[in-house]
Amino acid sequence: MTAEIIDGKVIAAELRARVADEVARVKREHNLVPGLAVVLVGNDPASEVYVRSKRTQTQAAGMTSFEHKLPADVSQADLLALVAKLNRDPAVHGILVQLPLPKGLNTEAVINAIDPAKDVDGLHPNNAGRLAGGFEALSPCTPLGCIILTKSVHASLEGMNAIVLGRSNLVGRPLVQLLLNENATVTIAHSRSRDLPDLVKRADLVYAAVGKAEMVRGDWLKPGATVIDIGITRIPKEDGKTRLVGDVAYQEALGVAGAITPVPGGVGQMTVACLLVNTLRAACAIAGLPKPAV
Repeated sequence: MTAEIIDGKVIAAELRARVADEVARVKREHNLVPGLAVVLVGNDPASEVYVRSKRTQTQAAGMTSFEHKLPADVSQADLLALVAKLNRDPAVHGILVQLPLPKGLNTEAVINAIDPAKDVDGLHPNNAGRLAGGFEALSPCTPLGCIILTKSVHASLEGMNAIVLGRSNLVGRPLVQLLLNENATVTIAHSRSRDLPDLVKRADLVYAAVGKAEMVRGDWLKPGATVIDIGITRIPKEDGKTRLVGDVAYQEALGVAGAITPVPGGVGQMTVACLLVNTLRAACAIAGLPKPAV
């Protein structure tokens, strides 16, 4: 048996096309153009690549892209002033402050300053609390993408045993809430969990988000399990170059899992696509329109 490869590129492209159709519709019917503002502090190369990708995809979907680049030594007050300005701007429906922020800036204070209605990263305590309570909320993009990828294999997740490896506020914790909303039975495991291989062996759905290269081995998996690999680490190759790997030992897992996301080409593709979904949803909610069909 060889696992089905869950192609994040294809699924993300289909999602972006559906978003573009809905953006065109709300523009045509309601004269509403969703706007996404991205704030980049400093010049971290990886962050610059992400921001460029977000701008390209935002514009391709027919949305307005606002970009704000600030120096690494910007003061907390100036950064908060920009966030306040974007909160007031009626053309901006989504605000994303690219993380991580340079040392000396208070990330929590910046996230808390974003209008929850425009918090397309889903990190504001209001959105995190609403998600935890099972209410309608803007959810973090990566977990949202994980659910969409899983549902490309399983129409319903109801009653399935899921395990989430990792408990970060950005991925692990919100993913647990989204899985509960899908009526899955969820275990959350982490670095202090005992008998991790045994816990993973029971799961129909495995979500690996620990940031440790190839930690999850093939013999940890239940035969036929669906594996969503969220981790990404660059490791050296014998020729001196490097390659990207996930948290799951991919080649080992291929012979055991029923379906698996590759790294790269899996979850990462979905994150920006789901950012577009959140921006469109936020724009419609702010304008008092029904939830869009994405």
